[in-house]
Order: sequence, then C-alpha cells, then structure tokens
Amino acid sequence: MGTRDYHYTECGLDNVIVTGAGFDVVDDNGERIVEIPAVGMLHKAIAEGLINQNGALGGQEIRFLRTELGMTQAELAKLLHRDTQSVGRWERNKCPIEPTQDMTLRQITRDRLKVNLPRDTEALSAIVTPQASRQQIKIKRNEGTPNPYQSAAA
Repeated sequence: MGTRDYHYTECGLDNVIVTGAGFDVVDDNGERIVEIPAVGMLHKAIAEGLINQNGALGGQEIRFLRTELGMTQAELAKLLHRDTQSVGRWERNKCPIEPTQDMTLRQITRDRLKVNLPRDTEALSAIVTPQASRQQIKIKRNEGTPNPYQSAAA
C-alpha cells in the first residue's frame, strides 16, 4: 500500500491533491478502501489553499467555502450585499463572482475558519482576476502531528 498522492474529489472540488496521503486501508473483508482521518482539518487546509490561490474563485470553490462556513446561499448573499440568486449563479458558473465579493469571501473565510491569508488588500485585489485554468490545491498530509494537513500555499 504505502503512501501516494490522492486526488480528493469527495469534497466537491476536482482540483485537490493530498500528498503523502496513505489513505488506503484494508477492511474486515480484505477489501481495499479509502479512509480519510480528520476530514474537518483536511477541509480547513483546502479552504486555506483556495483563498490563497491566484485567480477568481470558481463555482465549485465558492460552494465549498460557503459550505465550510456553515452558511446558506441566502446568508452568504446577505453578508456580501448580493441577492441569493447571485450566489446561486456564481456556484453554477452562470456568471463570475465580482472581484470585491471574491476578496470579501476570502477575508470572511480567513476570519471565521482562522486560516492563513497573508496578503494585504492590495495584494489580494491583484490575484482575484479570472484565470484560464484552475490551479491544483495541494495539501500535505503530516501524519502523527496535531494538525495532520497543511496547505502548500501556507
């Protein structure tokens, strides 16, 4: 079995790679299964990777962050001074999130999830432009430590 990179799509994102994963285990029937410990900590590391990546947030990413924040579309819309339909359109990639709302969502995520976002407002403004392709979110697994996952962006 050993450790290998794991393409973690269970979170609803298609660009998350966990390095040094070692999630393969054998169940009682001898079947190979994937077991992911500390999913909450993994999702927190993914959120940190998302808010630190270059490029405007896409629909899957907005939905992931909103869910991790424990918010409904209506709650996020109210916080960002938009209507619920706007959040739904962003999440379905029907229209892009505006740069100001993108920056604010990143800052809300930083504050509520207590993750690292080392950029000041000017630097953050420079990264929220649409990109032609999505970057991979790389998460390093550090087994046996208090925080078993770390965003490569941190």
